[in-house]
Amino acid sequence: MSAAPRALKLGFAGTPQFAVPALDALSRSRHRVVSVFTQPDRPAGRGRVLQASAVKRLAVERGIPVHQPASFKTQDAAAMLRDLELDALVVVAYGLILPAAVLVLPRLGCFNIHASLLPRWRGAAPIQRAILAGDAVTGVTIMRMEPSLDTGPVLAMREVPIGAHDTAASLHDRLARTGAELIVEALDALASGHVRERPQAAAGVTYAEKISKAEAVIDWDAPAPDILRRVRAFNPWPVAETRLAGAQLRIWEAQLAPARPGAAGPGAGTGAGAGRGPALAPGSVLGASDEGIDVLCGRGVLRLLRVQLAGRKSLTAAEFVKAQRLGGARFGPP
Repeated sequence: MSAAPRALKLGFAGTPQFAVPALDALSRSRHRVVSVFTQPDRPAGRGRVLQASAVKRLAVERGIPVHQPASFKTQDAAAMLRDLELDALVVVAYGLILPAAVLVLPRLGCFNIHASLLPRWRGAAPIQRAILAGDAVTGVTIMRMEPSLDTGPVLAMREVPIGAHDTAASLHDRLARTGAELIVEALDALASGHVRERPQAAAGVTYAEKISKAEAVIDWDAPAPDILRRVRAFNPWPVAETRLAGAQLRIWEAQLAPARPGAAGPGAGTGAGAGRGPALAPGSVLGASDEGIDVLCGRGVLRLLRVQLAGRKSLTAAEFVKAQRLGGARFGPP
């Protein structure tokens, strides 16, 4: 019978909710999390009150000392990490760059949980980019950190399927849980000397650029499946949006509508067949009922299921159509 891996002395660097399951799992494991690093408290809400990160709140609850340096590029921050004499530092969505001189301070190195199957979707927004690209599968990679972006050797990897109804929110939660399980397994293997690191593949490298709010504006000339992926990828932020009578309308949930005659795209007409009346432009509302709001796209029809006018709460389509007259309406720029 093989001996259980020894306990590692760990530091943990993370900030948002995505990092919380990993910190929770490590704090309950045989390993010892002796210090947590997270970004400084930020003003939030209408009152702009300073708010602690999700990671800080859990660390305080668990009684783990918390450090919040504004940068690791200072000698004081590096000295603080050096003095801890860590076996390893686990980094999950920390949000601050760790210089090369810092990455070598822990005895065994620094290890990152990344929400993709590297080398696909290196960078800041792997969850959203995977959905936007129509990927059928994504996953989690545990890698040794290097100075360059997400290029380090892989310790462990696990696939996670992307369902047809997955949003960035639902996929985020599944990947966070998977990452928490996998980092404990990887550190156990590292502690026992049984870990096998392998370089990332040279082929198949893609980059997940940071999401911008401008990307959330819907182009109704696009095919309905492409727009649907945008709705799913931008839930819960920045949320896909369009305009209705000049006002912002956010789209939280949608699905492809059943095919209907005359709705194949611009110039197809509106009734039982082409040639009956003027052609409708993409963004035109074809129908609105309790089932949803059907909108003509460049190809196909998208059914809106939950929407939100600026300054209002989100509503189901059934609630929205009772309050808004949509006959002859068109979404998009005026």
